[in-house]
Amino acid sequence: MIFVLGGTSDSLLISDWLTETKQPFILSVATDYGETLAKQHAENVFCGRLSKEEMCTKWHSENVQLVIDATHPFATIVSETAMEACKETEIPYIRFERTSEQTDNTYLVADIEEACKVATELGQRIFLTTGSKNLPEFVAGLRNLHIIARILPVSDVIRSAEELGLVADQIIGMKGPFTKEANRTQLEMTGADVLITKESGKQGGFQEKLTAAAELEIPVIVIRRKQLNYPIEINHLTELPEILTQLEVY
Repeated sequence: MIFVLGGTSDSLLISDWLTETKQPFILSVATDYGETLAKQHAENVFCGRLSKEEMCTKWHSENVQLVIDATHPFATIVSETAMEACKETEIPYIRFERTSEQTDNTYLVADIEEACKVATELGQRIFLTTGSKNLPEFVAGLRNLHIIARILPVSDVIRSAEELGLVADQIIGMKGPFTKEANRTQLEMTGADVLITKESGKQGGFQEKLTAAAELEIPVIVIRRKQLNYPIEINHLTELPEILTQLEVY
């Protein structure tokens, strides 16, 4: 049994491939929304957040022989927990890590606090494409600036943004990833001065954001992902068959 830590489009592609190759697997997600998507790509879906101890117990009961971590690049706590659990249970761990690129108009920062400081020096209208999880930190850090937040069109998410004080013209409720043209249109329509994003990689539509902003000469603040020391890392789905053969999972 293969245990896929999901929540990204990468995990859905991996799940499709595992289904096609008749590999038994469980797709794990953390949210109800993720579960809805996951059930379109996997028969066996687990929804919930697991501690290290719970991972070990779950994997033992399901006879898991391999863990594929395809969580979001910024879900580093989950990845660190999974690596610890794999080490303890002696189960092989594979990290599927998105690749990413930058352009000349980017400002690389370490965290949200630094992103807010840089943004205040670059403009007044800040276009956020970092999701809703850290929205409270941005609202606090960009207190005197006009925030436009692009978030999921889910009632709970929209409501949480409104509770933070954002009004209709500050909220774009849409699900990505987005094309370059869509990003450009939204940046133009909102009159954005600055784009803040995370180093989410190709599947997260990262390059399309950078290109759209570059065409409009809008600076982009990129929050770098935390670098982890993965025991096995792959960047493309085509690498997975060889790795599974080496690990004798087939």
